[in-house]
Amino acid sequence: MLRAKNIHKSYGQLEVLKGVDLYIKKGEIVSIVGSSGAGKSTLLHILGTLDNADQGEISINGIRIDQLNSRKLATFRNQQIGFVFQFHHLLPEFTAWENVCIPAWIAGAKRNETMERAAKLLELLGLSNRMENKPGQLSGGEQQRVAVARALINNPAIVMADEPTGNLDSANAKELHELFIDLRNKFNQTFLIVTHNEELASMSDRTIVMKDGRVLL
Repeated sequence: MLRAKNIHKSYGQLEVLKGVDLYIKKGEIVSIVGSSGAGKSTLLHILGTLDNADQGEISINGIRIDQLNSRKLATFRNQQIGFVFQFHHLLPEFTAWENVCIPAWIAGAKRNETMERAAKLLELLGLSNRMENKPGQLSGGEQQRVAVARALINNPAIVMADEPTGNLDSANAKELHELFIDLRNKFNQTFLIVTHNEELASMSDRTIVMKDGRVLL
């Protein structure tokens, strides 16, 4: 459901990606690992349409996203790609419930239906008693689970996670790992995860190793 071919990216004279090919099947959990500077996050941002490749082709569910104009790309990103980052990026002035709803409201979904779906997601993630709390009132693990619910609100084709356990202690990191697997098993949700966490990588269906801007395996 995701295929990338010959992806190149440079920043000035620095060549970060040097012809990356990769594919992901629906329902797979795929981790990208490698040392710092290998190009992992750059690749994830390009696949997630947050950055543009200098060269190459990217398709998600048969749609060539590298050929979309900026307006169509923004709509596609909102509807088809969910994001979970190391820093959760929750809006502090809104409740957990509202934070989860925002991407769906941006997409034009009905307010009441969105709030109902957000409540179900938060309940599924064990946060039904924390919906009315603002991010500052939640633990790090709870904030990251809210971010996961937000990533899922629009039923995305794929969830892309960049170091999602980077700011979590080992117990919360393990919970998040198990949550990804549970979501895949229940909803056939596809995940692409950039991580330094060996345990998370080992729990994935497949691990892609990057070095110096290339995929080794």
